[in-house]
Amino acid sequence: MRRMSLRPENAQQARVLRLLRGNGPTSRAELGESLRLSRSKLALEIDRLTEQGFVESDGFAASRGGRRSSIVRLSRTTRFVGIDIGATSVDVAVTNGELDVLGHLSTEIAVYEGPTAVLGKALELVGKLRAEGVATDIHGAGIGIPGPVSFRDGVPVVPPIMPGWDQYPVREAMSQELGAPVLVDNDVNLMALGEHHAGVARSVDDFLLVKIGTGIGCGIVADGDVHRGVSGSAGDIGHIRIDDDGPPCTCGNIGCLEAYASGAALARDATAAARVGQSTYLAERLEETGTLSAADITAAVAAGDPTAVQMLRGSGHRVGQVLAGLVSFFNPGLVVIAGGVAGAGHSLLAEIRSVVYRRSLPLATGNLPIVLSELADAAGVVGGARLISDHVFSVSGGAEER
Repeated sequence: MRRMSLRPENAQQARVLRLLRGNGPTSRAELGESLRLSRSKLALEIDRLTEQGFVESDGFAASRGGRRSSIVRLSRTTRFVGIDIGATSVDVAVTNGELDVLGHLSTEIAVYEGPTAVLGKALELVGKLRAEGVATDIHGAGIGIPGPVSFRDGVPVVPPIMPGWDQYPVREAMSQELGAPVLVDNDVNLMALGEHHAGVARSVDDFLLVKIGTGIGCGIVADGDVHRGVSGSAGDIGHIRIDDDGPPCTCGNIGCLEAYASGAALARDATAAARVGQSTYLAERLEETGTLSAADITAAVAAGDPTAVQMLRGSGHRVGQVLAGLVSFFNPGLVVIAGGVAGAGHSLLAEIRSVVYRRSLPLATGNLPIVLSELADAAGVVGGARLISDHVFSVSGGAEER
C-alpha cells in the first residue's frame, strides 16, 4: 500500500484535495469546472496525486450526454487525528480525509497534572482507536490546549491554568510519537474551525466562538481564517478586566471576566452559597460529593433552584457585557456560544443575547444570530482534524498554506 506523500506538489493539487475534502467523491468533469482546468491538465494533476497516495478512483458518474466521467475521491486510508485537551479532560478523534469522525474517545484528566501525563493519556486513546481498527497510518494531528499558544513554535506560553506546560515542546514531542506532522493551537481556535467546517458556522466566514468552560476564550474567524494575532494571544477575552475591585484571577490580575463568569468561578460561588444555606439543592449536592462544579449548577438550574438561576444569569450578563464590545468592534455575522457552562442552554443564552442586543450598535446586531454550538464536545476534535488537513493539503510555504 502506497503511503501518502507529505504535501501536494503545487497549488492546483492542493485545491483538488480541499475540494474533495469539502465535497466528497466528485467526478473529473465537475472538478475541472470548479477549478477551471482543462481535461488534460486535471488528468495530469490527478495522476500525480494518485501516485502519491492522496486520491483514488471511485467508479463512474452518470452520463452527461457523452462518455461517463470517472469519480475521484480522497484515499480511503487517509486518517487525521484531532486532540482536544481541556482543563479536566482529553478528547481524541480519528477522521477520514473528508473529516468524518470514525472514532471518538475521551477520558478525565486534569491539565495541571502536567504535559507528560496528559499527552501520554492522549496517546493512549490514539492507541485504543488504532487497536479498534479505526486507523493504521496517521497522516497528521491537530492538538488544542486550554491556554495561550505560540502557533509558529507549537508550544504553550505561560498558560495560567497549566503549571509545567510553559514552553513545553508539544508539537515536536507528539510528532515524534505519532510519526506524522502535528500542529498545536489554542483549544477555542480549534472549536471555531470545527464549527466552521461542520457546525452552525458552515456558511459564515466572519464569526466569533465564545467558549465558557473552566476558563473563557474566544475564537475569531475572519474571512474564513482563524485570526491568532501577532503572538497567538488574540481572543483571550477571559482576562479582560471588568471590575478593578473584583476577585483574583488565575492570571494573577483581579476582576477579570473569567474570575466572574467561568465554570471555575461559578463552582466557587456555588460552594459559598451552599455553605451558608442559600441553596438547599446545592447544599445537599455539596454534602454528597464534597465539591461542586459548573455541571452541578446546570443541574440546579434545570431543577428550578433560584440561587443557581441567579448565578447563571449573572455569568451570562458579564459575558454579554464583554461580548457587546466585541460585536461593535468586529461586526461578526454570527456568535456561537460553546463550552461546558453553555450546557445550561437557553437560560445562559437568553441573558447573553439580552445584554448584547441592548448594548451593541443596532447596525451590528440587526441581523446577528447568537446561538449555541451544534457540535458540542466534538467541535475541538473536528477542528483539530481540520487544522492539520489544511496543512497537509497545502503547498509548503505557498499561497495555499493557511
